[in-house]
Amino acid sequence: MWIVFSLLAALSAAIVVTLSKVGVKNIEASVAFAIQSVLIVSVAWGVVAWQGHLGQVAEIDRRTWLFLVAAGVLTCLSSLFSFQALKLGQASRTSSFDKISLVFSILLAVFFLKEKVTWQVIMGAALMAGGALLIAFTRESN
Repeated sequence: MWIVFSLLAALSAAIVVTLSKVGVKNIEASVAFAIQSVLIVSVAWGVVAWQGHLGQVAEIDRRTWLFLVAAGVLTCLSSLFSFQALKLGQASRTSSFDKISLVFSILLAVFFLKEKVTWQVIMGAALMAGGALLIAFTRESN
């Protein structure tokens, strides 16, 4: 089931990149991000309320809060960087290049979460990184 949700996330992200590229055309990237963020917050809390999980907020321990707040700050930075990249570059190139995050995710999972990786994971990450670099640094045809 996780594969279905991962594919839906990938498809959604691809659509977001396309819509955001059009959205940042005539405004500053930070303004575009702020507009989307308001909707993200509204929808996220709406889903939590609809699912009946608001009570869990009071049960969250301090350590979990720390990790979630840190992740939230980094999510904001990541989005701000992505919007600025979209403002300055082509959607296909900026989107592919930010997928190098996969390599960073694997490295962080190995070092901090003690996850084991196989040669297939290493090869897949190398191929994805190579593809992202190839797309990002391909010369534009005239």
